[in-house]
Amino acid sequence: MDPLFDFTGKVALVTGGSRGLGLQMVMALAERGADVIIASRKIDACREVAEQVRMLGRRSMAHAAHCGRWDEIDRLVEAAYGAFGRVDILINNAGMGPACPSHEVTEALFDSILNLNFKGPFRLASQVGHRMSQGDGGCIINLSSTASLHAAPGIVPYGSAKAAINLMSQSLAREYAPKVRVNTLVPGPFLTDISKAWTEEARESQPVALGRPGRPDEIVTAALMLASPASSYTTGATVQVDGGPR
Repeated sequence: MDPLFDFTGKVALVTGGSRGLGLQMVMALAERGADVIIASRKIDACREVAEQVRMLGRRSMAHAAHCGRWDEIDRLVEAAYGAFGRVDILINNAGMGPACPSHEVTEALFDSILNLNFKGPFRLASQVGHRMSQGDGGCIINLSSTASLHAAPGIVPYGSAKAAINLMSQSLAREYAPKVRVNTLVPGPFLTDISKAWTEEARESQPVALGRPGRPDEIVTAALMLASPASSYTTGATVQVDGGPR
């Protein structure tokens, strides 16, 4: 095991961990020694991933939670600490970004987008971050989006929520320092489930420096870097994994 990326004995909690970028990060951490708690709305999908983690010789737990609802987040936190006693790495990955013309956004849709992409991640990061700060410390990685950095039509509530995540990470990094590190990952266009709705051209080409969308496994190195204790002097950072400038 590379000592820079040895997570033996660490406990990671990953929301949205049953598919896409979340699944890639779950497996990357487990392959390097971490025990992992997988949370998403679909318990069967979480259980499948948890079994894959156990096959690697790690402990795991599947937990169903809507990560935009504070009561369900609080139950997730209690379950995680009840089963493992601590969380060393939190990856706030659950989110959604439905496209809709701004003048057609309903209040229910607006609330749903903000709840899952900002309100829920804030609750989870603040509750786990506080516990980390009272214990042995830890690190939090919040997933944002390039929509938080570049103006785009049709996804205004989503981009705004993700912009809030960027500032939230910096603020929590100050609030829970020095024992807790909080950073942001900003993915660009990735070939996850959402890309099934793209055109064939979009799945082949993107207006970024590398000219293509990312493969889900290409999020792994950045996530491992931020999660590693070797990155002990990195906090409040915003790391773009987006194929380069547009």
